[in-house]
Amino acid sequence: MISSFVMMWLGAFRFGASRPSHDKIRQTSTYRWEPVDLVGRRPQLHFLGPGEETMALEGTIHPHFRGGLRQVEAMRAQAALGLPMLMGDGLGFVLGHWVIAGVEDQRSYLMADGAPRQIDFTLNLVRAPGLLG
Repeated sequence: MISSFVMMWLGAFRFGASRPSHDKIRQTSTYRWEPVDLVGRRPQLHFLGPGEETMALEGTIHPHFRGGLRQVEAMRAQAALGLPMLMGDGLGFVLGHWVIAGVEDQRSYLMADGAPRQIDFTLNLVRAPGLLG
């Protein structure tokens, strides 16, 4: 049944065909390297381990189809709590703990009362240290 299909989840938020749906995922992983000075030679690089990992979920909400106008505000309210949330995908992979570092939205196709028919959003996430992260 397509109405229950979940493409990704973050804490209590579900993203999928009949929910806020993301259509792009951008993930960035950094790795820490520190130069070590050597006499008479170029510095040698010393690997310190993984650095920050970020993810951006870009998607669209059609508030009159399902979920209402307050979905982005719910994301902002959750971000303001400052709590890491467990994230996973529709294939069953658990992706670790993440925090919401930023929420952007753009509202379009406004009706006469100013309510948008479409909300495009970007959810900026940062991996948080945790049991799986």
